[in-house]
This record gives sequence, C-alpha cells and structure tokens, in this order.
Amino acid sequence: MLGAMPELPDITVYVEALEKRVKGAVLAQVRLGSPFVLRTVDPPIATAAGRPVAGVRRLGKRVVLELEGELFLAIHLMIAGRLHWKPSGAKLPGKAGLAALDFSTGTPVLTEAGSKRRAAIHLVEGAAGLAGLDRGGIEPLEVDEAAFRAALVASNHTLKRALTDPRIFSGIGNAYSDEILHRARLSPVRLTQAMSRDEIARLLAATRSTLAEWTDRLRREAGDGFPEHVTAFREEFAVHGRFGKPCPACGAPVQRVAYADNETNYCAPCQTGGRLLADRALSRLLKADWPRTLDELEQLKTRHGA
Repeated sequence: MLGAMPELPDITVYVEALEKRVKGAVLAQVRLGSPFVLRTVDPPIATAAGRPVAGVRRLGKRVVLELEGELFLAIHLMIAGRLHWKPSGAKLPGKAGLAALDFSTGTPVLTEAGSKRRAAIHLVEGAAGLAGLDRGGIEPLEVDEAAFRAALVASNHTLKRALTDPRIFSGIGNAYSDEILHRARLSPVRLTQAMSRDEIARLLAATRSTLAEWTDRLRREAGDGFPEHVTAFREEFAVHGRFGKPCPACGAPVQRVAYADNETNYCAPCQTGGRLLADRALSRLLKADWPRTLDELEQLKTRHGA
C-alpha cells in the first residue's frame, strides 16, 4: 500500500519512548549502515559522540535529539523508515539497516524497507541550524481558531493539499488528513478559500480530536514498550487504506483517488454529497463512462460484469 509515512501521532509516541530511554544518557557513537542517510557534513557526525542528550522533540515529521552544546540530530523517516529499540551495540540489520545510535541504555536503530533510500539524518548546530529544517507549518494541536483559519485560507488549495502541506500544517500527512476530512464531513477537493466559518470550525475540531485520539491510542498500544508497529494502515481507521470497505458512519463503500505515490480515501455520501471524485487514471480509461455517483458506479460495474 502507498503513503505510509509516520505522522504527528506516530512521531509523538516515538519521541516520548525515546525520551524515557535516552534523556541524560551519553551518545557513544553514531554508526552508519549507509553513507547516504547522512545529509549534512558540517558539523561532522563524529562531533555528536560523547554528548549527553538534553531532550527529545518533534519537528514536523522529524524526531530530534538535542545533544549537549546545542547540537541537534534530526531523523526524518520519510515513507518507509522506522525506529527500533535494541540492546546496546546491536548489529545493524542487513540492507534495511541505515543507522544506529549507541547509548549505554540501548541502541535506537533506523531501518528503511524497500530499495529507495529516502530516510535522512541531519546534524545541525544551534537554534538557527534547527530552524533551517523547519518547514514552517503551524502546530494543529496548539493554535487557536483564528490562527488555524488564517493559515488555511492564506492560499487557495484543496483541503487535502492544504492539510498535508508542511508549510501550512505541521505533522499531518496522507493518512490522518483522510481521517480528519471524513470526521469533518468535508470533501478532500473543497477549496480552502471557499469554506464557511462553520466548515473551518468543523475542520479544526476534527483535526484536534483525530490527532489527539490517535496519539492517545498509540500511547496505550505501546505501553511501557517501544512503538514497533508504526503503520499508516489500521483497521480502526474510518476511510484511509479502506477502499471498497464500508464507511463506519453510513455503510457506503469507501472510495479513492490515486495519484503519484499516494491516494486519497473518502466516503462519497458523508463528504461529497454522493458525488464521486474523478480518478485520473480511471477517467482516462473510462472517459465518458466515468460515473458521477455511487448508483452510476454500480450500473457501470453491472454492465462490465465487475
């Protein structure tokens, strides 16, 4: 499945689990399984060794370890990167192992599935260096309605694009944007500058409740352990990754729009007034036959024996 990047709830739980294990501990060394995972050369990665961890934080979709002396080690998992907690000095696993951070308390290991190497580590110095990694989006769980509205309508985008743009909102990606929009009962292609105050208030409420509820759920799942099962596809989701399955609110089949490396999942009756959103690939294939409603889709399937 596509679009499995860890997002705000997942990164928050990673941060909390790491903080319990490494805050105050000394980073003995950083071992690189792939030289390409390290995206900075100044300061050299060796300068991180021997420094205690002053804190762990989230910056957008990055996990950031603050080391003594205002050095920041930032890890971006991208789509297929994951963190694992291993005993101190654990061996890097085969091709998937990208890096290991050795502490006396244990070793967080960064792995990445698949052949594409997108996960990244940056070592930067000072607040200015860390700010250079910040995409600038507002924190959706910390802003008031006025700031949320201002960020949303500053430019005219579809809601799906706005929610997943890190320059607008921090930490929201493909999965939770689908869940937020379903809860808010808003179309993913609704234009931000055409939204009413009521719609914006609904969107903010859905954003807060969805992200907070899933962060709490993931905390409970991890318990005292390390979050080892981070995924963007969960059976408990309402629509994301659930194409063709029944919407939990109305029972209609969940629809999708596929594009590039991602897809948007939505419920037509709950979010678009029953209208199907055109999928570019299917639209080219079906041309004039592209169905506009669920009824037309069922008729089309019957005609084609699907």
